[in-house]
Amino acid sequence: MAILILGLVILLGVHSARIYADGWRARQVARIGERPWKAIYSLASIVGLALVIWGFGMARADPVVVWNPPAPMRHVAALLSVLAFILVAAAYVRGTRIKAAIGHPMVAGVGLWALGHLLANGRLGDVVLFGAFLVWSVVDFGVSRRRDRLAGVTYRAEGITRDITAVVVGIAAALGFALYLHGPLIGVRPFG
Repeated sequence: MAILILGLVILLGVHSARIYADGWRARQVARIGERPWKAIYSLASIVGLALVIWGFGMARADPVVVWNPPAPMRHVAALLSVLAFILVAAAYVRGTRIKAAIGHPMVAGVGLWALGHLLANGRLGDVVLFGAFLVWSVVDFGVSRRRDRLAGVTYRAEGITRDITAVVVGIAAALGFALYLHGPLIGVRPFG
């Protein structure tokens, strides 16, 4: 469990620099440059992610059951995961109404993904992993929305076709991941 927690601290810590140390982050970018900052950020993220994967695998090998979720929670997790994929797609399709309304659909998508998986899984490793991502996403979303309000940042919607694109891409990616990748990569087949 210690490796999983260390990985989460590194991965989510790096992704929290704008939340807790935005001024320090800006000074470092100014001091060393944007490319070196992104290289360090990426390297730390990769190390954190590798530790999370390794630690989560170790936690799954020796599971501690915290609670037994009801079977219908798998369906809730599937629905929230599809919505999460749509939000992530909306973060990358420029000019969606989704981004204009939500502001930070990627972070919201991570939160929905984490919530769904937290509801459907009751082992300690799951609670630590998905709980950490859920807490991080709620804090990041709130801080990011507040920062946008204070700076007067708005996101422009350019047309319904962009939203349709985000929804179609999100649904296709969710189905593709659930049907073909979740089993081989995660070891769990969501649909049996």
